[in-house]
Amino acid sequence: MEGALLELIGDRDLSQISVSDVTGRADVHRSTFYEHYTDVHDLAASACTEMFDQLLSATSALSVNGDSSEGDSSTEGSHPSLTAMFAHVAEHRALYEALLGADGSARVINHLLQRMTESIRPRLSAQLTDSEGGTDDSAAAFVSGALLGAIADWLHRGCPGTPERFATAIWPQLVAATLARPA
Repeated sequence: MEGALLELIGDRDLSQISVSDVTGRADVHRSTFYEHYTDVHDLAASACTEMFDQLLSATSALSVNGDSSEGDSSTEGSHPSLTAMFAHVAEHRALYEALLGADGSARVINHLLQRMTESIRPRLSAQLTDSEGGTDDSAAAFVSGALLGAIADWLHRGCPGTPERFATAIWPQLVAATLARPA
């Protein structure tokens, strides 16, 4: 059924795809569909798990404090993991546009946002400690939201430039926002 949905997304917006469309394309009964999924949005989140896992492998490697394994985190240049993330989005552009665009699924977006936050949180929390040695886990949610917003905007504008160029453009803002401390 996941393959059938991905084929259908290639033909039309996610919001225009029904359970009947999916079951017809997959040649299964509706009862079989409902044994595994609650609705088309649930199926979409499941169908994109592998693709999201690839995206998350790039986001989980983000480092904002100069981790030598990830390159220079200064505001000059871009971060290799950020470039890899945008390259992945560009490679799967049509599917990300269908899922994150105006006719996409809020449930899929929330699913991806939650998974991104959980992927980024351990590494970012280890990097950002407050003056008392504690961490502020909300930074991971902020970074995830900023990244997902940047991805959606880049897709909306037709992915202008290269992934490297876009990563270079947003890297300084990401570093500055993440490292900013309240007065």
